[in-house]
Amino acid sequence: MKISVQSEDFDLGAECAALARGRTDIGAVASFVGLVRDANDGTDISRMTLEHYPGMTEKSLAEIVEQARGRWEVIDATVIHRVGELKPGDNIVLVAVASAHRGDAFAACEFIMDYLKTRAPFWKKEETSEGGRWVDARESDDLAAEKWKD
Repeated sequence: MKISVQSEDFDLGAECAALARGRTDIGAVASFVGLVRDANDGTDISRMTLEHYPGMTEKSLAEIVEQARGRWEVIDATVIHRVGELKPGDNIVLVAVASAHRGDAFAACEFIMDYLKTRAPFWKKEETSEGGRWVDARESDDLAAEKWKD
């Protein structure tokens, strides 16, 4: 399992290849890449700054992956979340899951992303033409995470 909170960009192809390298038991790698948008709620965004609580954030991400492992046959997973100042079009998050079968890979990837959006300790500030504003979790993110409750 790879968990990284970093300011540097990531390479989707390299990260997915690393998950399966040297393994013959992996039949599927599902991934999700989130990008910074240029608008939110009808307001143009010039940049976004992400902050986190070092140590606590990585632990939270690892716990989310472990929960996914408890539900699906996850062979390996990578979660990379960027912090610092980002601009529209920049990569912000990668979730990649390796499994023997696509169903487990897809479901675990979606679960990890849904829980990351609602439970990981990140703080986002958007810079707009009207000034800076902190971004709260969306109701739609909470609803997406609700579907995974037992």
